[in-house]
Amino acid sequence: RALAAAGREPRFIGGCVRDAIAGQAVTDIDIATPEAPERVVELLTDAGIRAVPTGLKHGTITAVIDHRPFEITTLRVDVETDGRHAVVAFTDDWVADAARRDFTINTLSSTLDGDVYDPFGGIDDLARGWVRFVGNAHDRVSEDYLRILRFFRFYARFGRPPVDREALEACRNLAPHLPELSGERVRAEMFKIILAPNPADTVVLMHGSKVLDHLLPEAEDVARLRAVAWLDSRAVRIDSLAPDPLRRFCALLHVDAAIAESLSDRLRFSKRERQRLITMCAPPFTVASSTSAAEVRTLAHRHGADAVRDVAVLTWAAERALEPRQPRAKTDGWIRLLEHLDAWKPLRFPLTGADAVALGMEPGPQIGKLLDDVESWWIGGDFEAGRRDCLDRLKYLVNCGVDGKDD
Repeated sequence: RALAAAGREPRFIGGCVRDAIAGQAVTDIDIATPEAPERVVELLTDAGIRAVPTGLKHGTITAVIDHRPFEITTLRVDVETDGRHAVVAFTDDWVADAARRDFTINTLSSTLDGDVYDPFGGIDDLARGWVRFVGNAHDRVSEDYLRILRFFRFYARFGRPPVDREALEACRNLAPHLPELSGERVRAEMFKIILAPNPADTVVLMHGSKVLDHLLPEAEDVARLRAVAWLDSRAVRIDSLAPDPLRRFCALLHVDAAIAESLSDRLRFSKRERQRLITMCAPPFTVASSTSAAEVRTLAHRHGADAVRDVAVLTWAAERALEPRQPRAKTDGWIRLLEHLDAWKPLRFPLTGADAVALGMEPGPQIGKLLDDVESWWIGGDFEAGRRDCLDRLKYLVNCGVDGKDD
């Protein structure tokens, strides 16, 4: 209503309209308007709405209402593109703006009253499961090579066979340009692809069109990805086991720690994501359906329940990829393991270096070694010893001058 105050009608645009028509949850709400970005700022400000100039040269303003962002973009046409960036000019032509978008299902727009405009047959394509580029597929991909990955992302979410041949051919022919994209953009699209309900089918399609040859040649284990997606979304009803993009990404890989680290650099993972990927690819421990509850608690204490869960799911999925029909006892064992992890409450070792100093020890590496010995003893007793018992164990080791390993 604030944007319409000047008399030029704004519309909801793109994904929010598409998802509403498809009966899916609407998250991000984008709005388009014929008004220039500077005028958009004025209209929002006049209505008491905070306006953030997030991309003025591309005509984008973010309106913030009750801490919720709404992206508002002035209608535009491409003046120049190089496969990664575009120079745009503003327009008041809704069809021209729609013509520069990627897929027909993303060209839909709606007024505040719910009147939908569909200049390229997007509603029919949505109903049929067709993911088609607007106009010439080769031209659309040449404007932004990320559209190759976006094609597979939207096909994974909305598509049904047969896949559009012109689109697939354009993706195959222009895939050699994918290494030119930034790691952040590639990571974001890949994570969205593998979070689809059945990501393995789309990854097979990406392999067949040679897209992954240029992007992620390491992503080979489609069978394990299929098994992980089945486990975390349909097979097991455990709250902590939910679709996770990094774990599904790792399911595709059979690489060592060095290659996992290199992949993390290439895709610009955070430090936490990097360490998690390395642990999943080269775990410092093993788990099995027969792992006992006490062993699970020990692993959770030493490595964290989340890390153990990751390795357990990937190991279970690898088994299922080789042997889809597993004995009931093995399935029950994996479920028990995951339930033990959910029940685990992190425990803090009750002693510190100050306790050793209080017993007369000089500060130094020997204190750390003795505390490690006592902690191993504490863990070996399934964490049942209290602080008093641990202190007695430490006193014994100090008084005997031994490391406790032979006791």
